[in-house]
Order: sequence, then C-alpha cells, then structure tokens
Amino acid sequence: MDKDQIDKIIEKYPSDPSSLIQVLLEIQSENHWLPKEAIERVSERLQVPLNRIQHIATFYKAFSLVPKGRHEIHVCVGTACHVRGAQRVLDRVQDLTGITPGETDLDMKFSLETVNCLGCCALGPVMVIDGEYHGKMAPAKSEEVLKAVE
Repeated sequence: MDKDQIDKIIEKYPSDPSSLIQVLLEIQSENHWLPKEAIERVSERLQVPLNRIQHIATFYKAFSLVPKGRHEIHVCVGTACHVRGAQRVLDRVQDLTGITPGETDLDMKFSLETVNCLGCCALGPVMVIDGEYHGKMAPAKSEEVLKAVE
C-alpha cells in the first residue's frame, strides 16, 4: 500500500484523532493488514502518537499487524457450535489449508482464526469466509465452501 492510497483514505475523514479507528479499519479492509508505513503515515497526518496507534491495533481483533491471506476464515468454537461439531469442521479446514488458527498460508491465500461466538448459535457450527456466513457446517460441507472461494 503506497503513500497516495493511505492519503486518499485519510482525506475521507476529518483530520483529527477522532478519525483514527475509521481510517485504520479502511486501511485494514483494503490491505488485509496494517503495515508499519501505513501506521506511521496515519500517525503523522492525524497527529496521533505511534504508541497509541500500536495500542489500538493490538487491542482490537479487527486489526492485524502481520499480512493476512486474501480469504479470511473464521470458525466459531463457542459452546453451541462446539457441541454441534465445530472441532471436526476446524480440523478439516486445517487439513485443507495446511494452517492452524492464527496462521496464514505461504501463498497468502488463506488466514484462519477461531472465534468464541458469531451470534448465530442456532446455525452452529458456523464458519465465516470473507464476511459470508455458512451455517450448519460439517467437514464435507466446509471442503465445498473452501473450494468455492479458490
């Protein structure tokens, strides 16, 4: 992500610290992570100390300071999903992608995360890929869903 792209995002918002989270969210959305150069530019333009941005970027799970894959997979392992077989779904996703939760594959295609609840317990087990919810998952169904995004 170059300086001009970052500046275009920043210019959409008021030039003050109150815009920080919105600016970071948009950079994260476009780039799939927050590169050091982007954080430094935001710090400079919004006049927010770097350590404050670092604190926010590490506090909120929506932000990543390491590169993420083009497709982000979230598997719910909360109670309702767990009792309906979320671990089997997670195991299958790990087998298919070759990564474990918190990792990104070498091709930068997939990133995998587990979450404690997605708020749609009646559909459990639930998997979200790139913001699209897939309910009543089973290992075979998770394979179909992953192949569809390839």
